[in-house]
This record gives sequence, structure tokens and C-alpha cells, in this order.
Amino acid sequence: MMKRRDFIKTTAASMAGMSMAGISYSFTKNGIPYRTLGKTGLEVSLLSVGGAHIGKRSVTEKDSVKIIREAIDNGINFLDNAWHYSEGRSEELMGKALRDGYREKALLMTKHHGRDPKIAQEHLEASLKRLQTDYLDLWQFHEIESLDAVERIYSSGVLDYVQKKKEAGIIRHIGFTGHTRPDIHKAMLDKGFDWETVQMPINVLDHHYLSFSQEIIPILREKNIGIIAMKTAASGAIVNEGIASIEESLRFVMTLPVSTVVSGMDKIEYLRQNLEITRNFKPMTEDEIASLLSKTYSYAQGGKHEWYKDKV
Repeated sequence: MMKRRDFIKTTAASMAGMSMAGISYSFTKNGIPYRTLGKTGLEVSLLSVGGAHIGKRSVTEKDSVKIIREAIDNGINFLDNAWHYSEGRSEELMGKALRDGYREKALLMTKHHGRDPKIAQEHLEASLKRLQTDYLDLWQFHEIESLDAVERIYSSGVLDYVQKKKEAGIIRHIGFTGHTRPDIHKAMLDKGFDWETVQMPINVLDHHYLSFSQEIIPILREKNIGIIAMKTAASGAIVNEGIASIEESLRFVMTLPVSTVVSGMDKIEYLRQNLEITRNFKPMTEDEIASLLSKTYSYAQGGKHEWYKDKV
């Protein structure tokens, strides 16, 4: 059996080798690097705005709009959201922020829980109305957390529904998300639909336990599917518990061949901090990766800081 030290060393070398392989850097905008979102061909900012945080009740409408617009003004063009965030408030606030010409500057993604055509239609119509737009750049099936959900998506006719909406230009691209287990992502991919993006939790703890980065990223790279990273700080646990800094957390994930990193930023100072980190981003070296993986190994065991994963 490979010792932990040797395993981490081997993993770090592999990560360092693939860090920039297969990543297309198209340009920078206001110092923010852009990467290609897989087979969609869209050019997306390495940092993107998380929709859940901007809709929190503790964030005023004025502050939410300011965060979104300042992000776009500073080179961020990819916006995350979901039908159910804060009971629709996140989408409503984002819709207001995208007035006055900002919609044309952004790639807009939202997510839904449609497991059949009827629910999908209800969610799509509600999202379009709240976001004040007549099309979505990316629409993702959200929170695929069981094999039963996979079966329903593939058997209910909902995939035919979204394909028709894509053909009509209401949805430009189609993807899915999940938090719980890599094998569920594999099932979604193995059943053969032409997914264009996948969003999943990727962070220094994930790398050690039920790892999306180790099990799913290689598949997505092979299929040229756009990789959207989320929960880079494990919903704050990594920073709050002193496991790693926000800069280490972001750099680690940005070093991987992801297209963009969704970050929850409910204060303008968090946005500005993340913008600075992204502008100054340099891929981690093999030694930096090995050191961080070694430091975080014990914290990852059992998934105690990744509450959103199924525990095995």
C-alpha cells in the first residue's frame, strides 16, 4: 500500500503536470484571466459571482446590485444563480442588477430542479421573469443527489424539453450540478446525454474524500465538458476552521483545469479581495500543492467539514 506521504507527492506531481494542460487562456479583461468553458466555446472569467450569497436576507438590494455590477465592471462575466435561492430573491436581485445594459455584458447561468417537463417549464418561466431576460446562456439541472434522480431525468422526457428550448434559443447550453457523490455524476455522464457543463464542489478537502476533482475532472476533460467549480472553501469551513486561507483555497482550485470558480460574495470587500487574488493568480507549484495537501489531509477524513456530501 502506498504511504500517505508518497501518495500526496505523486498526486501533487500529477496536479502540477495537468494544471495548465488543456486550459485555454484566451485573454484577460481588467486583469482577470478568461478560460474556455469546454465545448460551449464560451469565454468565461476565471472568477464568477455566486448567486446564493447575493440573495441572502442580510444583503440589501442596493448592496447586492452593487456587488454584481462592480464584479462585471472589473472583468467578471459569468454569473451563477438558481431558481430556489432565497425563494427567488437571488434571481430577482440579479435581474435588477442586469438592467441598464449589464445583461449584454454577462453570461447568465441559473439552475432548476425539474425532473420532468412540467416542473422544468415552471422553473424556467419563473427564472426568466425574475432575471428579466428572454434567454439563458446556461441552464443546469441542479442538485442531482441520487441515482433515482438520474433515472427520472433520463426517462421523464425532460431532456427532450430542454433540447427543444435550446433549439428555440431560450437556452444556449445545458449542464448539471451535484454536491453529494462522484458516482452520481458518473451515472449522469454515462447515460449518454451531451452535457456541456458540470458544476461540483472542488477544494483541498474534496481532494482527499469522495473526490470530485480526482474522479470526475479527468472524465470531463476527456469529453471537453466545461468544469464549473464551487464550494472552494467548503461553505466557509476551510477558512473558518483555519484549515487554509482564502487565497490558498482559490489558488488550489484555479490551478486545476477548471473553467471558472463560483464564489459566494455577500460583501463588497469579499469581492475586491477575490478580484485581487484572481488578478495575481499563478498556478501552484508541485511543492506548494504537496504542502497544502499534507496540511489538510487530517481535516478531510470522514467528510466532517463537507456536510453536503453523503457520508460513507
